[in-house]
Amino acid sequence: MQIPISSLYVHIPFCLRKCPYCDFFSRPLDPAQMAAYPDLLIAQLEQENRRSRWQGPFSTVFFGGGTPSLMHAADIGRILQHADQLFGLTTDAEITLEANPGTVTSESLFAYRAAGVNRLSFGVQSLNDANLARLGRIHSASEARQAFQWARAAGFDNISCDLIFALPDQLPEEALSDLEAMLQLAPEHLSCYGLGIEPDTPFARQLDNGELRPATEETYAEIFCLLHDKLVRDGFDHYEISNYAREGRQCLHNLHTWQRHAYLGIGPGAHSFRTRDWGERRFVPPDFEAYEVALARDRDPTALLETFDRNAAMAETVYLGLRCADGVDDRVFLRRFGIRFAEAFPHAIERCGRRLTHRHGHWRLDLQGWLLFDHFIRDFL
Repeated sequence: MQIPISSLYVHIPFCLRKCPYCDFFSRPLDPAQMAAYPDLLIAQLEQENRRSRWQGPFSTVFFGGGTPSLMHAADIGRILQHADQLFGLTTDAEITLEANPGTVTSESLFAYRAAGVNRLSFGVQSLNDANLARLGRIHSASEARQAFQWARAAGFDNISCDLIFALPDQLPEEALSDLEAMLQLAPEHLSCYGLGIEPDTPFARQLDNGELRPATEETYAEIFCLLHDKLVRDGFDHYEISNYAREGRQCLHNLHTWQRHAYLGIGPGAHSFRTRDWGERRFVPPDFEAYEVALARDRDPTALLETFDRNAAMAETVYLGLRCADGVDDRVFLRRFGIRFAEAFPHAIERCGRRLTHRHGHWRLDLQGWLLFDHFIRDFL
C-alpha cells in the first residue's frame, strides 16, 4: 500500500522589523513569547495526534515566517523530535528553515544543521544595499554574502535565495545585475518574486499617497524574461512561475503543496490541507493570544476555511498545476476526477490559444502564458 505524501508547515510569526511589502502574519519579537512558543507548537502537534486527523510520516517540514531564524536551534530540534515521535519523519525528509541573513551567525547555522535542518531558504531579496534599504531589510549585501558562506561551512549543500525584482524605478539591466551578483554565491535554488503591492502594507499606503511608483507591466515582463533567459542558460530548471532549481534541488515541500498533497500547518497564521473527499482546508487564525488560550484549555485552535466539491477541486488542481513546468497530467486528472482535462475545460483551453500546449500527456502554459497567468486562469476558475 502506498503511503500518502504529507508535509508539516511550522509558522514562526516573530520579526525584528516587519518589511513594508510583507502581508504575512508576523509580530514584533517578544523574548518571553518566543521562549514559550515552542511548547505551544508541540502542544498543537500533540493535540493533532490525539485527534487522528493526520497520517504520517512527514516527508517535508518547512519552518516559515516571520523570521524562523530567530528561534533557537535547540527549540527547532525539539519540534522536529516531537514531530518524529508523534507522526514520523521519513529518513530522507526535506527540512527547510527560512532564515534572514541579518539574524544568523556561524554558530547558529552549525546548530541548525545539527538539529536536523538540511535546507536553508535565505531571504536575501537583493545584493544591492540601496535596494535592501528600500525594501526595509535589516541586513546588508556583505552580511548576506557572509551568512551564505557560514552556511556552506556549516555543511548546508541545499540553499535557496530569494530575489525581489521589479522594484519601483528599477531598470531591467539593474535587475539582471542583481541576479548575476546572487549567482556568484552559487545557490542550488532561487525564488524570484516580482514586487507586489499588498493591501494594508506600508507600501500600499505609499502607493495611495503617491509616494511609490510601481513598475509598469512592460518593465515587469521584460525583467521576468531576462531573469528566465539568464537562469536557464546557467542550467537552472524553471520549474514554477517564480522558482528555479539545479537538477534535483526543487523545493519538495512547495511541490507537494502545488500537487495538492496533504499538509499540516501549526502556529497562528498557518494553513492545513486534508485530502479527504475532495479536499478541506483549515487555518489557525492569526491571533497569538487566542492561540495560546485555546491550547491552554485543550481546545482546537484551528477553524474551517473551506471545503471543496468536485468542481472546486478540479479548478484548484488546474490553478496549482499550471503554475508548474510539469503542468497538469492527463492521466492523473482522469484518475482523480473521472473526466479528461480537455472535456472539463474546453472553453478555457480555447481561450488560452497557443499559450497552452499539450505534449506527452501534460497540459502546460508557456513562458508568456505564465506572464499572463492571472488572465488565463480566470477562465478555469
